Amino acid sequence: MDGITANTTTISPRKPRVMLYSSPLMGHLVPMIELAKLFAARGLAITVVLMDPPYDTGATGPFLAGVSAANPSISFHRLPQVKLLESDDSVMPALAFARLSNPHLRDFLAGASPDFLVVDFFCSAAMDVAAELNIPAYFFSTSGAQILAFFMHLTVLHGETTRSFREMGEELVHVPGITPFPATHSIQPLMDRDGASYQALLNVSLNLFRSQGIFINTFRSLEPRAMDTILAGLSAPAGLSTPPVYCVGPLVKSEEVDVKRGDECLAWLDTQPKASVVFLCFGSLGRFSAKQTREVATGLEASGQRFLWVVRSPPSDDTTTELDLDVLLPKGFLDRTKGRGLVVKSWAPQGDVLAHHAVGSFVTHCGWNSVLESTMAGVPMLAWPLYAEQKMNAVFLEKEMELAVVMEGYDKEVVEAKEIAKKVRWMMDSEGGRVLRERTLAVMRQANEALLEGGESDAAMTGFVDAWVKA
Repeated sequence: MDGITANTTTISPRKPRVMLYSSPLMGHLVPMIELAKLFAARGLAITVVLMDPPYDTGATGPFLAGVSAANPSISFHRLPQVKLLESDDSVMPALAFARLSNPHLRDFLAGASPDFLVVDFFCSAAMDVAAELNIPAYFFSTSGAQILAFFMHLTVLHGETTRSFREMGEELVHVPGITPFPATHSIQPLMDRDGASYQALLNVSLNLFRSQGIFINTFRSLEPRAMDTILAGLSAPAGLSTPPVYCVGPLVKSEEVDVKRGDECLAWLDTQPKASVVFLCFGSLGRFSAKQTREVATGLEASGQRFLWVVRSPPSDDTTTELDLDVLLPKGFLDRTKGRGLVVKSWAPQGDVLAHHAVGSFVTHCGWNSVLESTMAGVPMLAWPLYAEQKMNAVFLEKEMELAVVMEGYDKEVVEAKEIAKKVRWMMDSEGGRVLRERTLAVMRQANEALLEGGESDAAMTGFVDAWVKA
């Protein structure tokens, strides 16, 4: 060996390249970005692929600008815009846009050659492109395990009856591993079994089983019965194998740079006693009629409780004009509740508000992102579902997870003021409300433990990435 220098240089392994294909809907985009951060933190090269819908969602631009500035390791690629065909009028727009974007996605992926692709539930059409290019493809379910169990079982339900969900009415739908729910609570596009959206969602259900695996925005201890059922293969149709399922949540929106802060809300909360405030917020699409808005106001006033309420314009109003609370709310309401109540227009920093020590309960539309934020903050929920899968979530939250009670009448034209006052008082003043709060705090601790190094969700993600890096 004299005179010879050994070459000890080691070649570091190439970073696996991952493409995450997201729906442009904010409720799907936010958790997909959080999933991207998990991959990037483990050394993978990440590109988030986005469709460019012809409608302006308004919030996505500033949100993505903040994400991009705060996370330079994540790159973004926007596919060319596509236009819906006349034949797509009866299909859910999110599913139609994904299908029409397939040629652009194929061109991009063919040049990028990713090691694997992760697709949003609504981007199921991309499975065909992945198969054509021989790219391993995974799903990301931005909803919980119980919703996933339902969709995995959808083709089985389809084969068990010739009736539509609409025709079944209040009859209970039975799915392995989840609480039975009325057929009326299923998502609207599934109501008509002869509709184009119904057929498209049946295809999504089958595509779940074509994937190499499914990431899901939950933690196993939150939904153990549904997860055990899925992993045992009991959600799958006969003859289909269940792919691996990775619980990687709870993934909730983190603070980015250059986003509006909502300091008025937080400053007001600083002046309120601990766990004394009821927070009412119904998501970016949650709008009430003027009549329902007045019922909420009357109920809050009658409850005698402190409240922070995010009010949006009624759906029939011109949203470009300034919302006039004095016209919309009962006469004198703002003056009579001044000090113990704060009404804000259109938006509040939901995550920051829920995390504030003054907040004691959350009246929510039961969107899954909101459910997880409330759970992470240890805040019990009053469930008031409005659209999408939220009515199913409300059933699961009350009956299965025991993290909420429902506002009776949410499936009627109006939830009455006396019901609002009754449930708000129950949550804030009763022994039952105290028990629910303790239960929620216990689940909050489980949620935080799941994300710690070595916790159940952290271990699931780390194990998946390690397998790819070593492959």
